[in-house]
Amino acid sequence: MRLLDGKACAAAIKQEVAGETARLSGRRPTLALVRVGEDPASKVYVAAKAKASEECGIESRNVHLSDDASEARVLGVLTDFNNDPDVDGILLQLPLPKQIDSDRAIAPISPEKDVDGFHPESLGRLAAGSPRFVPCTPLGIRELLLRNGVETAGADVVVLGRSVIVGKPMALLLSQKGRGGDATVTVCHSRSRDIAAHTRRADILIAAMGVARFVKGDMVKEGAVVVDVGINRVDDASAPKGYALVGDVDFEPVAQRASLITPVPGGVGPMTVAMLMANTLAAYKMRTGS
Repeated sequence: MRLLDGKACAAAIKQEVAGETARLSGRRPTLALVRVGEDPASKVYVAAKAKASEECGIESRNVHLSDDASEARVLGVLTDFNNDPDVDGILLQLPLPKQIDSDRAIAPISPEKDVDGFHPESLGRLAAGSPRFVPCTPLGIRELLLRNGVETAGADVVVLGRSVIVGKPMALLLSQKGRGGDATVTVCHSRSRDIAAHTRRADILIAAMGVARFVKGDMVKEGAVVVDVGINRVDDASAPKGYALVGDVDFEPVAQRASLITPVPGGVGPMTVAMLMANTLAAYKMRTGS
C-alpha cells in the first residue's frame, strides 16, 4: 500500500501556479471569495483559500455577509464582482443560510468567472464533453490520479455518492475521452442495491457519501486504488478535542487491500484548494487572452 499524498501534490500544483503568475505582466489574477453566515467549517475553508491565493500570487477579495443577509444582498455582491473587470474568478462558499436558495445564488455568477465549476453552464459543458471549469474536488482527484501514474483508460471506476459537488461531475470527468478519462464508471447512491457487489469489482473506488467509515475492507478488491473524499467528525474520548476526523473509508482494513489510498485529512482536501487556484489562473488567461 502507498499513500496518495494530496498535500505534496497540491504543494507542487500551487508552486506551478505561483511560477506562472510571477511571470505575468500587468495586474495579478484575482479571486473573489464570498462567505455568508458563521458556519465554522466555511470560515476555515475560506481562510485556507485566501492563504493559498497569497501563496500563488493571486489577489483575493473577501466579502463576509452576516447570517441574516438577504438573498438580494448576496446577489448584489455577486453582480458587483461579475461587473468588475479586474475580478477573474468568483467563489460563493457553501452551505448558505436557510433563507438563501443555493441554486438561485449560483445561477447569476458569470460562467466565465465560475472557477468553482457549479454554474449550470459549467456542469452542462462538462456533460457535453467540452468542459470549461470543472468542480475543484473532482478535478483535484483526477489530477492526483494522473500524477501518481494511475491509468484510468478502461478502468472500472465506482463512485459512491451522486452529489453535484463530487459524485456526478466525478463520473462525467472520468468518462470523458482522453487523458485522465476513458473509464467505465458506475455511480452508487443511497438507493443502490448491494453496493458491496459494485465496489468489489472497482479498479478505482471513490467514496463521497458522507458516511463515516462506510467502506469496509471486505468491500474492496485487492490492489484497488481508493480515494476517500469524506471528512466526518466522530466522538473519540482519547483525542484532545474529544473527536476525530475520519473519512468514508475504514482506513486500516481497506489500506491492507488497496495499492494506493488517500489519507484523511491530507488527501483530497488540499487538492480541492490547489485546483481552485489553477482554475482562477485559467480564468485570468481566458479573460485577458494571455
